[in-house]
Amino acid sequence: MRSQMFLRSVIQFYSKRPYTTEFNISSEVIAILSKAKPIEPALEPLVPFLSHKTITSVIKDHLNPQLGFRFFIWASRRERLRSKESFSLLIDMLSKENGCDLYWQTLEELKSSGVSVDSYCFLVLISAYAKMGSAEKAVESFGRMKEFGCRPDVFTYNAVLRVMMRKEVFFMLAFAVYNEMLKCNCAPNRYTFGVLMDGLYKKGRMNDAQKMFDDMTGRGILPDRVTYTILISGLCQRGSVEDARKLFHEMKEAGEAPDSVACNALLDGFCKLGRMVEAFQLLRMFEKDGFVLGLRGCSSLIDGLFRGGRYDEGFELYEIMLKKNIKPDVVLCTILIQGLSKAGKIEDALKLLSSMPSQGIPPDTYCYNAVIKALCEQGLLEEARSLHLEMSETESFPDEFTQTILICSMCRNGLVRKAEEIFNEIEKRGCSPSVPSFNALIDGLCKSGELKEARLLLHKMEVGRPASLFLRLSYSGNRSFDAMVESGSILKAYKDLAHLADAGNSPDIVTYNVLINGFCKAGDIDGALKLLNVLQLKGLSPDSVTYNTLINGLHRVGREEEAFKLFYAKDDFRHSPAVYKSLMTWSCRKRKITVAVSLWMKYLKKISCLDDETANEIEQCFKAGETERALRRLIELDTRREEFSFEPYTIWLIGLCQAGRFQEALMVFSVLREKKILVTPPSCVKLIHGLCKREQLDAAVDVFAYTLDNNFKLMPRVCNYLLSSLLQTRDRVEIVSRLINRMELAGYDVDSMLRFRLLKRLRHRKSRVMIDESLELEAEGKNEKCEV
Repeated sequence: MRSQMFLRSVIQFYSKRPYTTEFNISSEVIAILSKAKPIEPALEPLVPFLSHKTITSVIKDHLNPQLGFRFFIWASRRERLRSKESFSLLIDMLSKENGCDLYWQTLEELKSSGVSVDSYCFLVLISAYAKMGSAEKAVESFGRMKEFGCRPDVFTYNAVLRVMMRKEVFFMLAFAVYNEMLKCNCAPNRYTFGVLMDGLYKKGRMNDAQKMFDDMTGRGILPDRVTYTILISGLCQRGSVEDARKLFHEMKEAGEAPDSVACNALLDGFCKLGRMVEAFQLLRMFEKDGFVLGLRGCSSLIDGLFRGGRYDEGFELYEIMLKKNIKPDVVLCTILIQGLSKAGKIEDALKLLSSMPSQGIPPDTYCYNAVIKALCEQGLLEEARSLHLEMSETESFPDEFTQTILICSMCRNGLVRKAEEIFNEIEKRGCSPSVPSFNALIDGLCKSGELKEARLLLHKMEVGRPASLFLRLSYSGNRSFDAMVESGSILKAYKDLAHLADAGNSPDIVTYNVLINGFCKAGDIDGALKLLNVLQLKGLSPDSVTYNTLINGLHRVGREEEAFKLFYAKDDFRHSPAVYKSLMTWSCRKRKITVAVSLWMKYLKKISCLDDETANEIEQCFKAGETERALRRLIELDTRREEFSFEPYTIWLIGLCQAGRFQEALMVFSVLREKKILVTPPSCVKLIHGLCKREQLDAAVDVFAYTLDNNFKLMPRVCNYLLSSLLQTRDRVEIVSRLINRMELAGYDVDSMLRFRLLKRLRHRKSRVMIDESLELEAEGKNEKCEV
């Protein structure tokens, strides 16, 4: 019956109008908006004749924004009447003065009238607040949806998640919202996962991003080009370029053609690692697929060449770029300034900096920081300070990194009081020094032995941080946020986290690591261990640097047992290779070679590089005295890892030398050289010295020749010891002569006393030869006389 009445009213309405054009419909709507109260019932008969264009036109033409908002909310209930144009138009209206206030008034009126609203009308509000940078208001809008009897849909969840994922401090809250989304049976879509993965990778949390990717594919959502690009960028940022390259090819095989963003990300990843041969190979492959090298790609390649010290090639590429009319931007100018600075061309870097405004590229803080850092590294501290003052007078105001660079440089040069002056200048300007600035000064104070002052500075950082909030956030985990979101207290959770984020000068783990290091070096291990407890009570998690510093400190004062207890007490850091290497080094110094090898095998097992069966096989080889076989098997497995390190084997080699087991050390050296694994100069020194002492001179010469082949320059003492040892034998003078010639070619300043000794030895040998020859001639003459 209702449908018949509705149809009749529509027929009557349009039987009087011969032309139902878009313009006529818009006029009718505007007339209703001007006269009818409420507008919704009067608009219903027009629904079949409305289009999304009409909605946009009416909102644009109507002078009363509040009525425009009400019309948009009414129309947006129908999906076919929604459009990007009307959505963007409404965001512009909301961004104007009092726009959001009027919108809220409209929502309140509708609620009072019993008119339901759709989640779409909150989506536009959240998006508007996000555009204006009002993250808190965006979260508040999301939290108030329940007041209006409105359930968020996937698009609304996506909008608020995007706001939260912009800062790492809100990640816990974002995932609480994501959990609520799942509980409400609101299925996440590809964009949801894209937002979460993008936020995680930008903060370097690639393992979490990978988990989200696996969750997405597990739900049957296939990744698109954007999702692949996010992961490729993240993997490259972490340095896992091989995984990124595999994903790139997987993307192509899945039918998703990589765009310039994905190509540039992969190219940049290889450039950042200095793998320029592969970077240029990739470029040629991309160009075959139609990729055009632009500013971003050129910047990556120039940066990569500079990182490898290939400055001439980098500047040559820059000239080619300019000839192709690719104009530089502030990012490339910063790269060029850094390149010039590292090449020792500080004056050219300063000229480029001063010429940037005339090119229409105002230098930013990064540009100034690059030059200031270069000046500091050259010891030109006054010039750096002058540039710092000049920078203060421009729009590129000094940031926390500028202050940190200057404070670090002053402290490094022993000018701690000057560093304190710079630090105090920050406070005089009414600003709060950043955490890196605090850390730099605390480090300087520790290194100058002023531990009391360093500790006072730590207390200064802690002022203003409510410990209860920090503890609650640190120890309650995600469950508290889940409960707050579920109970509708999302805004409170957000404000708590915002308060945490605003307390920017609170000590971080770096602060505590600097202080712990200072206490350890001063021999106050108990003080360092107390700081470990304090930082944990503050809700901070010790990292590998914390444990490495403490383990070294405990070993230095002979508290070996406590060092191992600390190591085994924390599961989280068993995976840190730095901690394992530190324990290996100390074990080797105590001549506990087996313990050192076991530690590294334990690490390889933890990262799933070594299974139990293979580990047992290697251990049996060690027990049976088949050390070489065990070593080769271990290296074979270890070198398969992308993050392979030669350091454990170097530690082992030095340990064998320290234990006097030079035959085994020589075997390790031979295997490493065969496998093209670097044997470090300190390892070679230990080996040469020990072999000479045991009169294994041929082996010592072989090791020394390795150092010459690899352009290592050893200390004169060990070189002289080797040459002296050789000169003490009768049959190796020629070997010494050849070695000295090679040493001179390598830039060694051969000891004059030793050279004199060698010349004396050679003359003595020559005279002996001449005497022998004359004696032989004399004997021959006597024989001839006898025969006659």
